Amino acid sequence: MSSSYKPIEDYGLIGDLRTVALVGIDGSIDFLCLPEFDSPSVFAGILDQKKGGCFKIAPILEGVKHKQLYLPDTNVLLTRFLSDEGVCEVSDFMPIQDEDNSQALVRRVKVVRGEIKFRMSCTPRFDYARSEHEVVAKDGQVVFTSKGKDGGALRLWTPVPVKIENGGAVAEFTLTAGSKAAFVLEQAAGESPASNPNYVSEAFKSTVNFWRNWNRRSNYTGRWRETVSRSALALKLLTSKKHGSMVAAATFGLPEELGGERNWDYRYTWIRDASFTIYAFMRLGYTDEAAAFMKWVEDRCGEIGSDGRLQIMYGLDGRHELTEHSLTHLSGYKNSSPVRIGNGAYDQLQLDIYGELMDSVYLYNKYGDPIHHDLWENLVRLNNWVCDNWRLKDEGIWEVRGGAQEFLYSRLMCWVALDRALRLADKRSFPAPRDRWMKVRDEIYTEIMTNFWNPKRQCFVQHKGSTTVDAANLLMPMVKFIGPKDPRWLSSMKAIAEDLVDDSLVYRYRMEDGASDGLEGEEGTFSICSFWYVECLARTGDVDKSRFFFEKMLSYANHVGLYAEELGASGNHLGNYPQAFTHLALISAAFDLNRRLENR
Repeated sequence: MSSSYKPIEDYGLIGDLRTVALVGIDGSIDFLCLPEFDSPSVFAGILDQKKGGCFKIAPILEGVKHKQLYLPDTNVLLTRFLSDEGVCEVSDFMPIQDEDNSQALVRRVKVVRGEIKFRMSCTPRFDYARSEHEVVAKDGQVVFTSKGKDGGALRLWTPVPVKIENGGAVAEFTLTAGSKAAFVLEQAAGESPASNPNYVSEAFKSTVNFWRNWNRRSNYTGRWRETVSRSALALKLLTSKKHGSMVAAATFGLPEELGGERNWDYRYTWIRDASFTIYAFMRLGYTDEAAAFMKWVEDRCGEIGSDGRLQIMYGLDGRHELTEHSLTHLSGYKNSSPVRIGNGAYDQLQLDIYGELMDSVYLYNKYGDPIHHDLWENLVRLNNWVCDNWRLKDEGIWEVRGGAQEFLYSRLMCWVALDRALRLADKRSFPAPRDRWMKVRDEIYTEIMTNFWNPKRQCFVQHKGSTTVDAANLLMPMVKFIGPKDPRWLSSMKAIAEDLVDDSLVYRYRMEDGASDGLEGEEGTFSICSFWYVECLARTGDVDKSRFFFEKMLSYANHVGLYAEELGASGNHLGNYPQAFTHLALISAAFDLNRRLENR
């Protein structure tokens, strides 16, 4: 494996509500897809340093140290370089544009102290580094034009003289204290706002103002305000302004195990995210975002077939087909292959999504706006489908590829679907087959308490017939299926602590006793599960331990407060990054724990 790859956690994130870019602490942008989150990449150096392409601006200094931070209450990123020779910084941001305007990535270099020489290299690689391109330099701009079927083109604006080398633009330049240089990379379509000599300074001010105005709308005033604020800003970056939906993570292909095959594409929208997203945004006072995501959910419900079945995930725009294939020409992060795009799990059966969807609708109707008649008609069909199919085996929340099972979590969420449907019907006096829904809901409850309870281990198990526990079961008290101090739950918490908890970190499940999820290798602890465990501890009444674990978990965030999907044995970040689910769970745990501390 190559040791020159930066750790996954060594990146900050910038974006424009259409796409995002990863900016390393060394000043290199190693990941960017254009024009949308799930479009082909133009920079993918994080997945292949030789072929992927990057956009790097860094000083040529001996013994340089790096520091990266966000300007407070914004998603404008500052990367600072410090040495005995001087201090300099690169500001990175993407202006929030209307869809009619070209997207832009702005990089502004400034010397704070000393006289410093810089090197800039911009080497885009179109269509996941599969397409050749042409380069033309003229009058302060460089135009990169793809020869592939995508036909994309990028324009780099800069007053710095550049040379063309190996399909990229390179430059070396020197700045003295107080002087600046700007680089604007934009889509080369139509008239360019970057041709305005004041564009960079005006775009900087408007972008800072946009994020500070948005952040100001948060109604969270409890402990850990900065942490909750940063998670909210990260979630907003992962949200599509056009569609209202959210990607599960910014990236594709980052490994859950270094050198392993657990490398997925998370640039899509999962139905299960709906409940957590709507809950988090409404909790923070972001009702517009909750409403936009709810509209996206309504549209998906309007597409269900006569049987009432939904897909587990969709494209940001709601498209159904997300065919998975491998980019065999890319070596992968630290040789972790295959690098996959698309997601073959889109046509899996995962019964839990119906509970998460109904919970989100119930919460939105309660704290947002009353739902519409047409949506209710679709929800009736959906819940009738649950009544007919809740006993099926499925792949479960973790999308295992080792064969379907009867998972407790899937049963649990079918119970949630019918429970929330009944509550909503009563709240709104909607017509519904209440007797049938209530009968099936109670059957599921009895099934879980009877067939998923292991009397020998005194705990709820992962799936029927197993003896292992699953961190997904931590949601049982959180969705009000069982009381948080019920003896069965307290003994289940003990089993989870023994089997899955490592210090303050939680595995989602263990591959023991011949169990398999259909994939080779192992994985790290799941950060969302760690925050779920924190919230469950608080609900059992152990608030002090919950706070201790929560604040320990906060120490595993990277230098700008972001989390990947998992944490490795050394505390390194693994999996796609940053992970929306993790930040959603952080916000929920912070709210619940803060409330209990205040009440105490």
